[in-house]
Amino acid sequence: MYKRILLKLSGEALSANGNNFDHEVLKGLAEEIKEIHDLGVEIAIVVGGGNFIRGKMAETMGIDRVQADYMGMLATVINALAIQSALETADVPTRVQTAIEMPKVAEPFIVRRAIRHLEKGRVVIFGGGTGSPYFSTDTTAALRASEIDADVILMAKNGVDGVYSDDPNINPNAIRYDSLNYMDLLQKELQVMDATATSMCMNNNIDLVVFNMNERGNIKKATLKESIGTIIKKGD
Repeated sequence: MYKRILLKLSGEALSANGNNFDHEVLKGLAEEIKEIHDLGVEIAIVVGGGNFIRGKMAETMGIDRVQADYMGMLATVINALAIQSALETADVPTRVQTAIEMPKVAEPFIVRRAIRHLEKGRVVIFGGGTGSPYFSTDTTAALRASEIDADVILMAKNGVDGVYSDDPNINPNAIRYDSLNYMDLLQKELQVMDATATSMCMNNNIDLVVFNMNERGNIKKATLKESIGTIIKKGD
């Protein structure tokens, strides 16, 4: 199995029926993470903020792009704290680190401290994106995975079971890929993550597994390297 993972979650994955959070979703997520934590896996998490607001969404309201991105970053901190609470209720030791300093809420992001927490068996949740506008949480995941030397990024999608040649909801003939390399993502323009994140994963030789998080047990299966979703590697 992978020894050190970075789990990438979308903000929407925490919600249900239009709510910002869903108690049962958070509880189920915490139980799944506890299962792999009990196996001795070191776990870091990056979460989006789309269940509250996205930078692009704020822009449509006439808000400046930079301000909109900061609003999105703050939303990820709210989600990080919600996940922390759910994990600690499940008796999983947890720390939240933020790229935007807010010492009364969470620790500032410090690479060596984050790695030390992981080595001590604490789940580390990274909030606040990269701390700079114009970067997605996909890029945050790639950056943090590189910094903590993670073996893999587990990209948990909401209702999507892998990478397809086209949108399977529109094109019934879309092909699901079992494996790809990062050059495939760039050349075929497959919308898995943005180009910055893709290049960073490729340059730092980090595996990426895309899978459906809505099926219970999939996070554990992905961690145990079972055949699930789509795996993306650097390639030859």
